[in-house]
Amino acid sequence: MPEGNSNGSRSRAGRTEGGRRRLRSALAVAALDLFASKGYDATTVEDIVEGVGVGRRTFFRYFRSKEEVVFPDHDERLAEVVEELERSDADASPMRVVCRAAETVLETYLAEPEISLKRFELTRQVSSLRDREIVSIDRYQRVFARYLRRCYADGPNADLRASVTAATVVATHNHVLRRWLKSGGEIDAHGALRAALDDAGIVDREPSGASGGAGESENDVVIGVLRTSAPAETVRRRIESALREFPGSG
Repeated sequence: MPEGNSNGSRSRAGRTEGGRRRLRSALAVAALDLFASKGYDATTVEDIVEGVGVGRRTFFRYFRSKEEVVFPDHDERLAEVVEELERSDADASPMRVVCRAAETVLETYLAEPEISLKRFELTRQVSSLRDREIVSIDRYQRVFARYLRRCYADGPNADLRASVTAATVVATHNHVLRRWLKSGGEIDAHGALRAALDDAGIVDREPSGASGGAGESENDVVIGVLRTSAPAETVRRRIESALREFPGSG
């Protein structure tokens, strides 16, 4: 009997959580539709809740502001990435761990394509939301860099290596995400991300557990492209500048 009650409680909790997610998603979709038709500044919280058939108090149980409805679950997603990095195997390749975390971030966009595509169009039109998106990208980059800095702490140029690798992973992720969004969600984003990370030199070729230990070559480098929109000549200069920082690269 106790076991049956426990299973029943878990089932009810799952249904409740599923209902919360559906309502949160419905509010986000309604808001994004209104932002597109009426304009972001002209749309009020009252307009959003009227479209879904709930009250203002319900809206504010899910979102702290109108701006936040454009980026639902961002804090939770960031926390999940931090947890994923923290529970990773100590012997795992740091770059592979970060690449898997980047796939986790990508999946959050792919899991709700309607919201992701509508948000993409909106952020192209509203500068304040575009600024908010840039801040969110920076938070992921800092999380990746912090994890890599710990992994590379005993090796040469740990801070530079962590910062450049984190910036490259995030820039590569964003490049693939934009391609997926511009395609209307049609391309194989996971496959494209893996291929792009490989092309960028991020897929780890070091032995497992390398963090400045005996198995690591001092000539191994990480190439970082900090802004995918930069002209090719600017990218080349930045890569050469990063390479000059590593021992034996001259």
